Amino acid sequence: MQISLLNGACTAKLQSFSPPFLSPSLLITVGAKKLFRACRERNRFVKRCSGRGRIRAMPFTSSTNSTEDNGALRKFKLNESTFLASLMPKKEIGADRFIEAHPEFDGRGAIIAIFDSGVDPAASGLQQTSDGKPKILDVLDCTGSGDIDTSTVVKADADGCIRGASGASLVVNSSWNNPSGEWHVGYKLVYELFTSTLTSRLKKERKEKWDEKNQEAIAEAVKQLDAFDRKHTKVEDAELKKAREDLQNRVDFLRKQADSYDDKGPVIDAVVWHDGELWRVALDTQSLEDDPECGKLANFTPLTNYKTERQFGVFSKLDACTFVTNVYDEGKILSIVTDSSPHGTHVAGIAAAFHPKEPLLNGVAPGAQLISCKIGDSRLGSMETGTGLTRALIAVVEHKCDLINMSYGEPTLLPDYGRFVDLVNEVVNKYRVIFVSSAGNSGPALSTVGAPGGTTSSMIGVGAYVSPAMAAGAHCLVEAPTEGLEYTWSSRGPTIDGDLGVCISAPGGAVAPVPTWTLQRRMLMNGTSMASPCACGGIALLVSAMKAEGIPVSPYSVRRALENTSIPVGSLPEDKLSTGQGLMQVDKLAPTLRGIYLREASYCHQSSEWTVQVEPRFHEDASNLEQLVPFEECIELHSSGKEVLRVPEYLLLTHNGRSFNVVVDPTNLSEGLHYFELYGIDCKAPWRGPLFRIPVTITKPKAVQNRPPLVSFSGMSFLPGHIERKYIEAPLGASWVEATMRTSGFDTARRFFIDTVQISPLQRPRKWESVATFSSPSAKSFAFLVEGGRTIELAIAQFWSSGIGSHETTIVDFEVRFYNSAGSCGLAMKKWEIAFHGIDINKEEVVLDGSEAPARIEAQALLSSEKLVPVAILNKIRVPYRPVDSQLSALSADRDKLPSGKQTLALTLTYKFKLEDGAEIKPQVPLLNNRIYDNKFESQFYMISDSNKRVYSTGDVYPSSTRLPKGEYKLQLFLRHDNVQYLEKMKQLVLFIERNLEEKEVMRLSFYSQPDGPVMGNGSFKSSLLVPGTKEAFYVGPPTKDKLPKNSPEGSVLLGAISYGKLSFGVQREGKNPEKNPVSYRISYLVPPNKLDEDKGKGSAINGTKSVSERLEEESSALSHWNYSILDVSGFLLIKTITNSKVRETKIKVFASLKQSTDEERSEWKKLSVSLKSEYPKYTPLLAKILESLLSQNGVKDKIHHYEEIIGASDEVIDSIDRDELARYYSLKSDPEDEGAEKRKKKMEATRDQLAEALYQKGLALVEIGSLKEGEKASSVVAAATGDEEVVEKTDHLFEENFKELKKWVDVKSSKYGTLLVIREQRSGRLGSALKAVNEMIQDEGEPPKKKLYKLKLSLLEEIGWGHLVSYEKQWMHDFVMLKEPKEVGNSVREFKLP
Repeated sequence: MQISLLNGACTAKLQSFSPPFLSPSLLITVGAKKLFRACRERNRFVKRCSGRGRIRAMPFTSSTNSTEDNGALRKFKLNESTFLASLMPKKEIGADRFIEAHPEFDGRGAIIAIFDSGVDPAASGLQQTSDGKPKILDVLDCTGSGDIDTSTVVKADADGCIRGASGASLVVNSSWNNPSGEWHVGYKLVYELFTSTLTSRLKKERKEKWDEKNQEAIAEAVKQLDAFDRKHTKVEDAELKKAREDLQNRVDFLRKQADSYDDKGPVIDAVVWHDGELWRVALDTQSLEDDPECGKLANFTPLTNYKTERQFGVFSKLDACTFVTNVYDEGKILSIVTDSSPHGTHVAGIAAAFHPKEPLLNGVAPGAQLISCKIGDSRLGSMETGTGLTRALIAVVEHKCDLINMSYGEPTLLPDYGRFVDLVNEVVNKYRVIFVSSAGNSGPALSTVGAPGGTTSSMIGVGAYVSPAMAAGAHCLVEAPTEGLEYTWSSRGPTIDGDLGVCISAPGGAVAPVPTWTLQRRMLMNGTSMASPCACGGIALLVSAMKAEGIPVSPYSVRRALENTSIPVGSLPEDKLSTGQGLMQVDKLAPTLRGIYLREASYCHQSSEWTVQVEPRFHEDASNLEQLVPFEECIELHSSGKEVLRVPEYLLLTHNGRSFNVVVDPTNLSEGLHYFELYGIDCKAPWRGPLFRIPVTITKPKAVQNRPPLVSFSGMSFLPGHIERKYIEAPLGASWVEATMRTSGFDTARRFFIDTVQISPLQRPRKWESVATFSSPSAKSFAFLVEGGRTIELAIAQFWSSGIGSHETTIVDFEVRFYNSAGSCGLAMKKWEIAFHGIDINKEEVVLDGSEAPARIEAQALLSSEKLVPVAILNKIRVPYRPVDSQLSALSADRDKLPSGKQTLALTLTYKFKLEDGAEIKPQVPLLNNRIYDNKFESQFYMISDSNKRVYSTGDVYPSSTRLPKGEYKLQLFLRHDNVQYLEKMKQLVLFIERNLEEKEVMRLSFYSQPDGPVMGNGSFKSSLLVPGTKEAFYVGPPTKDKLPKNSPEGSVLLGAISYGKLSFGVQREGKNPEKNPVSYRISYLVPPNKLDEDKGKGSAINGTKSVSERLEEESSALSHWNYSILDVSGFLLIKTITNSKVRETKIKVFASLKQSTDEERSEWKKLSVSLKSEYPKYTPLLAKILESLLSQNGVKDKIHHYEEIIGASDEVIDSIDRDELARYYSLKSDPEDEGAEKRKKKMEATRDQLAEALYQKGLALVEIGSLKEGEKASSVVAAATGDEEVVEKTDHLFEENFKELKKWVDVKSSKYGTLLVIREQRSGRLGSALKAVNEMIQDEGEPPKKKLYKLKLSLLEEIGWGHLVSYEKQWMHDFVMLKEPKEVGNSVREFKLP
């Protein structure tokens, strides 16, 4: 069956494929050494085209009047239709002509998976296809950032109410069918689901409404204060003063709220249940609404998994944010899916939007259907994660997608490598999915293509192209460029292993649909992110035709068809490194290879022989007898440059593959960039075009012969979008470059991209970049790092839209110490100085081993004389941690079962660390960090939370710095793989917590000319002049031990930087931060063991299995060894004997170690406490220990009796202290010369603290009893103190007296004792003063505030009646301390409650 696809002079036909053949796999080696491997395919499309001569990117010249010009009119004029068409470019790739000729092949039958930040199903043009089918088949959050734990199950009461996970009481709709009666509940802070842009808008709008309510409350508070002042003209009475102070505190508190307002966002409750057929979801969003009747759970229209009913919801009219739901793991996990940026919706719109009333704004394939796979994690600012990528591939296979578009990526260490690449290859090869991805936006330098799109063999990498129509319409330029060109920032190939990198190009900008929460229908975005879906949509048109005609789809055959029908952009062969095979042409479609990349000078001065291995690759279901055995093809080999690239004439290719030799001779090539191809043609069907291509890229660098090493280029002319590339062999010994750029003689501002790239083995390309704008004649200087002996690409590009209206050519000169102007009026002269510098060091990383010995360093200048000015600092510390817990588990098959059938496993590692002071920290896992696509593990996600379970930070491949307050923290690291053995090896994975040192802690290291310098303090080394041919040796000393930062335990590593050179221009930085020098190296110091503590380890361990009497006897026996003889200085024999005090302290030590978990243990404790009190009456340390033990008791049933015991124990401590003596001590000034003064001071301070603690605990216990026995009579201690009067009245009196006593000894406003002050003010009705006190406690710097303080504050706000602050505070509690009770982390059972 055949169908004609093209009109006009060119025609093409689709034929049925012979065997389901994928591609040759090209293995290129030099000699016997394997260099790289690539999968490439064979073209199975038939192409017929009449000869037309050479086709340019803009295929018609300025004299051409045809309208079929892909937008390349030299004098381009817009009208309304061409303007609208330019907003969604399709003409450039021939998609409009294809659909016009074949309207039924507009993407129908093709399913595209969008790997991106999420797609809004409510966005314009994304509801249905051109033939009336649902546009979006499924919406998935593959990252898990919208997951809610709904494993908690509750039952409704008689009134149909359930308790939500947030603590709110929720009414369920009686019409909802729930046969089991089980309701799964969870909750989410809604800002966690929103983008930062949407969150900012909501915060602003909510703040305005909150301000209105707060101003009303302030007005009312001021009114009450004024009324009080009018009523009491003179305030002399103490109680009146307190009353007025309370009113003033209310006013002050409200005013301060506006400054401290921090909207953490509303909380939504989620309810999940099974209606007998499907899992259903309802949300309570009242906290988002102003009207209390809106957003109720019972009014929510239940949703289910999106793919089942394709329904979505909107949180509120204020946010206008669309969401969908998916339920996993039998109702235990609810996924609320929102987008993490407008990017994904925009991409989806380019690929497949359908606007029945605005066809010019349709996407490229309006008939195609979509699957939205969100890989951008909302918790990480929309960065992709390994988990998201893997789950997305699983979804592709599950939904039988035809194409994938992924407009994501980043630089990579190893091309065509990693866990994700392995899975992609399986999906492409086994399931025949066509994977299209963006090449990156890191141009214009070469070898800047990103992973995975530009570096993965099984993907089609797309560069970004801009046409005159796009420039005039979408970009609104006054004057468009005369011809289409690649965007300046579009990444270029080749990859570091020789692949072309960019496969094809497509329009890289569009005005496309965006999510509803942006409050607009469309917006302009540009980037290779936009070029990729444009190409993907174009391919979907082809897939639509092939599927309709029953033609099998092969990803590699489609790719070959794309490459063979694209039209070149640019006139030079090497332009393919920028644009790939050119601008894709859908209407010419009829249904390459890691390559050879000679970049270094050593390859360019001699011939080299390469072995190319071509291996056909078949789909996994190919038949051995019917397809593999009979496969045999005669291939004619061709070279695009026979003088440089020599190849055999023919090759017989069989199923097992065949190798052949290639000779590359670049010796006669000129300096600069050269590009060639060798390709194979089917001898029997040459009209098919090349079956495979091998790109050969040669960069022949300019050698720097002169000394000092300086480089000069001149006479380069620039137009908008023009790029000049110069290749320089960095001299051996060079480590940095200094360049100066001077401009003169131009009429309008010019903007330039200046990039340099070097490639080293097993490293990401070393890139330096700068953007320079010259509005008037001026000079700019740059300095950047280089590696000696390797080729530098210097790419200078005039930005594609810079200077378009000027009609003047910009001239750029690189000159050495010669700055005369040239050129006529309107020409811009750019003059550059480029000088190479270098100091060769014998060690790139300096490690100080923790001893007193310095590290010896040798330095020499190889190029020219250099000033040696070493500078070194240590400004970070890394503390290593091992996991305290590791949990290995199998993940749910709902989302985490691989296409191969393997189950993904998860390893959760838990680390604990403590910060003694607030600090900025960053977790580091050296094995895993900084690699996404070239990493064999799917995930390395981490979360940091405090003891209140507040999540402070999340991260993944690229850890971020987070400021944490003082306190204890838990870090959970999540790793995923399907191989249990790999995960087992990671169970003791070392993690570092890296902390930036405060400025006062930063250590500046000293340099010496002698090895004993650090100890002797002499031989200081400051600077020296290095002369080529001589070496200079010096020493860098370790930091002095007394300068080490606190909290730097043994085994930790101090990190910093060391530099050696001095810039010849600009601000000199010696003596300052070496990290600002263009060349700096890492220096580290291993923290040694602390000095031995003589007292450490003394005393014996207590064996908990022995009885109290046995342990006392054991301790006494140990004390007997204290009888020993010594000689004093006079020679007399002294006998030291056991003292009573030592025995007493030993007994108290045993007593303090007793547990009270069981009745038997409590009985032992009680018996010993009574015995010790009788033996040592009025001994305050003992009585304080008894009180401390009482406070630590758990599981107390009779709470009133327990609090009475606390009051009694507190009184015993208070009565044992001579408060008069204590008062006299603090009223007198101690003599600083008295040797015993310090000892007495410590004793008195300890006594005062014991007294204050007893008074404080007594006060709390009195409040607890008053709360529990309000209206009743107490027994025991309280009854004895109050007689027959009511408990509340008498406890109030006791509380007041106790508080007054406490106030004598400590500051009751401090965070340690402030709770009693808050209670006192509240009990007196002075709620404003109570609020002020609790606020000061919360804001007090130190450890994170406890949850009870927030509860205290909330109850006070509720009592005053400030509803807007109550709502705000509840939301804050959700985020900061959460409403769910944390697990017990201490021994205390007492949670303070307000009476």
